[in-house]
Amino acid sequence: MNVVIIGSGNVASVLGRMMQQHQINILQVVSRDIKNAQLLADKLKTTYCDFTGNIESNADLYIMALSDKALYADFSFLKINNKPIVHTAASVSKNILQKISDNYGVLYPLQTLHKNNKETPLIPFLIDGNNEVTLSLIRSFAKIISEKVEVADDETRLKLHVAAVIVNNLSNHLLSLTESFCKKEHVNFELLKPLIEETFNRILHASPSEVQTGPAKRKDQETIDKHISILNNHTELQQVYKMLSESIVNNQ
Repeated sequence: MNVVIIGSGNVASVLGRMMQQHQINILQVVSRDIKNAQLLADKLKTTYCDFTGNIESNADLYIMALSDKALYADFSFLKINNKPIVHTAASVSKNILQKISDNYGVLYPLQTLHKNNKETPLIPFLIDGNNEVTLSLIRSFAKIISEKVEVADDETRLKLHVAAVIVNNLSNHLLSLTESFCKKEHVNFELLKPLIEETFNRILHASPSEVQTGPAKRKDQETIDKHISILNNHTELQQVYKMLSESIVNNQ
């Protein structure tokens, strides 16, 4: 399979590395910024160009590894002879590509990706296509690079993206607020890291509701009140603590 990657950021870099590891032929890297295109192309040992360059027209699949916002730009310069093209965004409809090709879809990696990470984590792919032939091609491609591939339409993909933001981005922000609290109160946040690791390891093997612990789970209002008092000088974290504690109590 011959593939052209459009983009040069985290997703493009990780997907490119995965394709390279599975002997998928990367014909070209295309990026708005020629320097970024060259940097990624050099790593992937392939050719490159910018949006005004000579873009390969004979690939089997074109992957637009771009941000959600970037997908709304004018891509009329892409002349790919109705070859299959996909984007990698969670919250953008596959139909945004219908002006580029008659065969289009989605290849969304449900994972946080960083191009500088040495190891690639397990990446589930949510795929979709506007017709069966295109979907079959996307599925075949995805199964080469991942053991977890599921078909998900625009609505399903968006719902899973909401869930992903909550478990990844919002939980990380909660940890960030906690780290800030520890610094201001002169206690060692590093001491919490084994607990963080154990907490997340548990939910890999059980339902989060089954392993819930803590004062809110026990309805220990005396301890909850003490904690809220400690957080008097940390209004934002105090509000989060109250809201989540109430949610735990109400969902038992």
